[in-house]
Amino acid sequence: MHIHILGICGTFMGSLAQLAKQLGHTVSGCDANVYPPMSTQLEMAGIDLTEGFDPQQLVPAPDLIIVGNALSRGNPCVEYMLDQGLPYTSGPQWLGDALLRNQYVLAVSGTHGKTTTSSMLAKILDYAGLKPGFLIGGVPVDFGLSARLSGEEKGYFVVEADEYDSAFFDKRSKFVHYHSNTVVMNNLEFDHADIFDDLPAIQKQFHHMLRTVPRSGYVIYPAGEKNLQQVVDRGCWSQLRTFSEGDGRAHKSDWQYQLLEKDGSHFQVTDPEGQLASVRWRHSGLHNVANAVAAMVAASTVGVSLPAAAAALCEFIGVKRRMELIYQDSAISVYDDFAHHPTAIKTTLEGLRAKVGDETIVAIIEPRSATMKMGLHQAALSSSVAAADQAIWYKSAAINWDLQAVATHSAVPALVCSDIESLLQTVRQSAAGAAKLHVVIMSNGGFEGFHQRLVAQLKGAG
Repeated sequence: MHIHILGICGTFMGSLAQLAKQLGHTVSGCDANVYPPMSTQLEMAGIDLTEGFDPQQLVPAPDLIIVGNALSRGNPCVEYMLDQGLPYTSGPQWLGDALLRNQYVLAVSGTHGKTTTSSMLAKILDYAGLKPGFLIGGVPVDFGLSARLSGEEKGYFVVEADEYDSAFFDKRSKFVHYHSNTVVMNNLEFDHADIFDDLPAIQKQFHHMLRTVPRSGYVIYPAGEKNLQQVVDRGCWSQLRTFSEGDGRAHKSDWQYQLLEKDGSHFQVTDPEGQLASVRWRHSGLHNVANAVAAMVAASTVGVSLPAAAAALCEFIGVKRRMELIYQDSAISVYDDFAHHPTAIKTTLEGLRAKVGDETIVAIIEPRSATMKMGLHQAALSSSVAAADQAIWYKSAAINWDLQAVATHSAVPALVCSDIESLLQTVRQSAAGAAKLHVVIMSNGGFEGFHQRLVAQLKGAG
């Protein structure tokens, strides 16, 4: 079958294209911007790419068109597809029907931590010899790719289960298509203000996902998370597994974890049978510990022992752009992080603070997500950087609200920069005045090449 993908260069759609190719299909696609690293991955996989949306690329007609959720009415290819009556579907629908229906699916959902938890879970299953397939919204360094087929015809598959909509013609969340057997719900906060009016609208979609989990399946979530408990209380017909920090007296849960080092680099997990295992790894932050425990609980639903899961996590390297160390010398460490929500910013910086003690932390943040661009998290942003020593906010042309007010009310010294050159100069000044500096760059986009330019300047100065 010839499959043509509209909007192929996003992480999800590009990964989908590679899976389709591995299944034996002829795959081609197009996007507005075709550039590395995704274009390189696709070309190496033998996938033909077209830049732009000229309808001529649909002549002769492919057997099936998969439409990315960034495409909308008015797009030339979309209009031609509809006028000609060509067969089409959404990416999540195709994934669910063509691949996941015959797999045991472990889906990881939540506002934060989906990519990291999915990567941890895939690592655990792989370590245990289960040869999982996966589709993850990032690149796990442990595997070096964002998607692969499972090693068995009816095997295990880990999927990052996003609550964003499926396509312009299907406004259901992606995860309702995945035929999930084990579902992790990490957390739930208001996000994606471009498609959801409020938190209850997101909770409704999460409950739609729970309705698809079989009675023999599992639903995993942290005890005491009110927003998730409300989803479960609407009705859940599957087996519940919960986890929490401490001895469980505050919130009764099946699994317990305790920090053995305050920065989260060493922790202990207890399963419902009272078996103990500890993890000492390269990561930090309470949020990462919670992600790890969720992955361990999910792995237990397919028979992976607690000691095996702990051993796998001790070897877990991480995910690109999730506190990825991209430069380091004797004085400066630079991290690239995908955080784009106040809670993610807060927990990431708190984790780094616990790890580095009194050393200087500078947070550089580009409010880039749809919700951030709309200014709906202004009140929470000022306090989200409290664990840093300084915050620098980047005001791109897409920001039309008062970012200076966020800096003014910040718990730490903060300023706003509106061009990359002044941002680079500010960081250089910070570096000159600190004995040991940690620079955390937070953006869910390319940040106009700021990462690369900063690293190039630091290497030049070194």
